[in-house]
Amino acid sequence: MGNRNGRIFSLTLLVVVLLISSCGEVKKKSEKTSKTDSLKTALSEVNQKIAGDISNPDLYHWRSKLYLLDHEFDNALKDINKAISLSGKNPLYYITLSDIYLLMGKPDNCREALLKAINLDPANKAALLKEAKLELIVKDYKKTFEYVKKALAVDKINPPAYLTRGIALLETGDTSAAILDFQTTISQDQQNYDAYMELGEIYSGKNDNLAVDYLKNALKIKPNNKEALYFLGMFYQENGQYDKAIQTYLILGKADSLFKNAPYNIGYIYLVYLKDFKQAVKYFTEALKLDPVYVEAFYNRGLANEHDGNYSNAYEDYQKTLELKTNYQKAIDGLNRLDKVKYKK
Repeated sequence: MGNRNGRIFSLTLLVVVLLISSCGEVKKKSEKTSKTDSLKTALSEVNQKIAGDISNPDLYHWRSKLYLLDHEFDNALKDINKAISLSGKNPLYYITLSDIYLLMGKPDNCREALLKAINLDPANKAALLKEAKLELIVKDYKKTFEYVKKALAVDKINPPAYLTRGIALLETGDTSAAILDFQTTISQDQQNYDAYMELGEIYSGKNDNLAVDYLKNALKIKPNNKEALYFLGMFYQENGQYDKAIQTYLILGKADSLFKNAPYNIGYIYLVYLKDFKQAVKYFTEALKLDPVYVEAFYNRGLANEHDGNYSNAYEDYQKTLELKTNYQKAIDGLNRLDKVKYKK
């Protein structure tokens, strides 16, 4: 079968991404670069304000968030601790502290800060949801459900809460309940890319055409997204819609010219299903240009060459496969077949 790496983001990694993005402070590198000047201006402004009002905790909180945006974690931590020392009863300060600890890779400190925020404000939806996501990362599902329930008690219109619980349910094997939560997520937030992707993946696993609808909705939110295109292409491929699969992989290849699995999967379709061996060789060669040590591409190109009667090229591909992966049985079998047709290099 063509390369199916599973979802490019694992569920746990997705939760980390969701938790970090919920901080509201982490930007993509390109966005950060484009906002460098405005960030410097904002820091200059807050520095001036602090110089004139050194006992104002909100100013240190403001600057801490600016430092966090710039990934200056030590400075961010110093400022938020200053804000807390001046006013230790503001839950927002502890939420920002949790964001800093999360990005510093300190989940225990992150949890401690969130629990302080919740203790100060038991109905703080942001703190409850962040704590639910954090517990999901460490796979404490009981606590995940507990904090999602608390967050939903504060506000039933809460797409991230349903998404978080849906992921927890999926990880614990309750797919039916997970589907309901993902569907609730998109009913409340029709621009929720991750919920569409989760539903697309679930229905892909069922070979259900609903997968196409969900994946296409994800692509409406993030056009030419590599992950969504790959899953859509795999669904078409695994359900015998080879022309659509090829067209999807071609779009994927244009969206990310370095994504080796796009040409590889096209080559696989031509080799296994369409029996067009010349086209298969062409696309496996493209995959090898992107990854010169792509073992499976060398082997399958060898197989395509063998089927097309290009025994010399097939021999070289099988040999290269074995150089990269000793005792790769399929390549050994290929060389043995070539010996039987009395081919000698």
